[in-house]
Order: sequence, then structure tokens, then C-alpha cells
Amino acid sequence: MLLRPIAIQVTEPERDVAVQVFGLGTVEARVQSKIGFKVAGVVIDLTADVGDRVGRGTVLARLDSREQAARVARAGAAVEQAAANLQKAMAGLQKAEATYANARNISARRQKLAETNVTSIETAETAVNAERGAAADVSLAKSDVAVAQAAISDVKAQLRQEEATFDFHALAAPYDAMVITRQKELGSALAAGEAVFAIIDAKTVWVLAYVDESKAGEIAVGQPVDIVLRSQPHRRLPGRVARIQPESDRVNEERRIEVAFDRIPDGFNLGEQVEVYITTVHLASVRLVPEAAIGNLARNSGTVLTQEDGRLQRRQVGLGHRLLDGRYEIVDGLAETSVPVIGLVGGMRVGRAAAVQRP
Repeated sequence: MLLRPIAIQVTEPERDVAVQVFGLGTVEARVQSKIGFKVAGVVIDLTADVGDRVGRGTVLARLDSREQAARVARAGAAVEQAAANLQKAMAGLQKAEATYANARNISARRQKLAETNVTSIETAETAVNAERGAAADVSLAKSDVAVAQAAISDVKAQLRQEEATFDFHALAAPYDAMVITRQKELGSALAAGEAVFAIIDAKTVWVLAYVDESKAGEIAVGQPVDIVLRSQPHRRLPGRVARIQPESDRVNEERRIEVAFDRIPDGFNLGEQVEVYITTVHLASVRLVPEAAIGNLARNSGTVLTQEDGRLQRRQVGLGHRLLDGRYEIVDGLAETSVPVIGLVGGMRVGRAAAVQRP
């Protein structure tokens, strides 16, 4: 009975074996915002609700803007008044310049007449003083024009401010977005900056996954990922590693991995639990043994039974990658004729004759 060869199962070489790392995560959106009005007011119009998809610039809500509209009109009237004052100052400058030119000509003639004693010196001096007064009037008129120009710049700036404040009474989407919550209703009195909607950029929906640090060493950006949503357990969605966050979770000793969908699924749900299977390596040719067939299992080594020249032997082997199904890659320690045994049964011992049992 002891001389009869024992029937054994052995591992066969496998090709192009994918090594995957498992992680758990949730569906998230990289771009997510809470938006509200920059000014206080009462909501009089809401045009968006939860689940709506809106384009950039679409008005989602409005505040009562009647009071602000009156301020805009008042600022516009102030601009018109300032423009009229500027025209008045310009006309005054033109008049002063004309008066000065006339006074200068009169003074010049009187000086010549005084030199030939045709007119008195007193008359000539009066003409000089009149010219000087006219020159001062020109300077004063120029100052009035500068003041009017400054005033019109000021009221125009005030008008732009009031118009901008008026625009703040309409709440527009800052980007192409999907509304995920509506926090206020018609008639709500809001403080400045109080959130009305929470929105996301649907194009940035991704998975935030957590992977055990001990398994994350070979993860790299761009590697393919199989994504399994909890609501669709029998469907695998393709994706890729988009980013590896530089800070791990210190409590759970897990690395944060951001995974992008190749195609974002319709009807996604933020916060839904997800399983991710990240393919880190493809093994071109490998022999794999289950963990149950490995003795004295350590971090990178163990012992396995092998068939060599028709008999059982035990060898210390080096171990490489561990697959998700519990099988280990044998990387060294096998002789050229060694075939690892994968199915352990009673009666196996070193030196016993063994015959491979084919399925």
C-alpha cells in the first residue's frame, strides 16, 4: 500500500496573469460647490431643483431687486447730471478763454499806444490788470472742468457698483452643473453668502477608494481599474487610477486612491459604496500555489511539496505576488524538474512515489 504512488494535483504554468489590488470606496465629485447670493434679500424665484442639469450662466434663483433697481436708476440720473455739469464747465472754460484772448489783445494795443503817448499809462496798466484777471478766470474755469470730470468718473463708478449689486440679485450656475440639494424655498429671507443650492460638475464624478498600505506599493497613476457599484454587484465598470493622494489615513493605515470612470455611469449616486480592483502587474508566465499548500509561510517565503522524478520532495521557495484568490506566485527555489503540488491529501510525505492526477 505504501509503495503504490499517491495521486496528486500539481500547478500548471499560467500566462498573462493579472495581479490586482482590492479597495473600498465611495462615489464622489471632485468639483462640488455650495452657492448662494452675495447680497441679502428675499427669494422670489427658483428655477432649478434637485437632479436638474444646468448650463454655465443659467439663472437658478432671483431675489427681490426692486429697491436695488431704484438705486441703479438714481445712479444713472447722477451720471446724467454730472455730464450736464461737465458741459457747463466746458462752456465756462470756453467763455473764459475768449475773454482772456480779448483782454490780451486790448492790453497789447494799449501798451503800444502808451509808448507813443496816445493813451495814458494808467489806461495801459488797467488793460494789463484786466488781462491778468481774465487769465485767472481761465485757470479757475479749467479747475471747474477738472472737478466736473472727476465727478462724472465718480458717479459712473457708483453706477457700475449699483449695477453689479443688481446683478448679484440673480444666482447663476458658475459651471455646467447638476443640482444635488436645494436648501431654500420661495419667500426665504437670506443673509449674504447663505447657501441656496449644492451643485456638482457631473463630468468630475469619480471614486475615492481606500487601499491597505501593505498592498498599495505597486499602484501607479494610469493603471486600469474594475469598478463595482454596490447597486450593480454583477457589473464591472472600467476606470483608471487618476491620482494617488500624498497623505494616507493615519488611523486605518490606508492609502487614498482617486479612480476615474472611463465613462461616468448614468444615474450615479454620490456616496454609494464601491469596490475597486486595481490591476498593478501582468505576469507573463507564472506558477501559482494556493496558500493552503504553503508551509512555514513567511513574508516572502515558504515551503511547498513538489513532484520530482516521480517522488515527493519539499522545497523552500521564494514567494512573489499574492492574488486576490489567495494564490501566491513562486519566484525562485524550484529545480528544473520540480512541479509544485497544489492539492494536499493524507499520506503525503517526502520520498513517496507520486503520480499526477489529471482532471
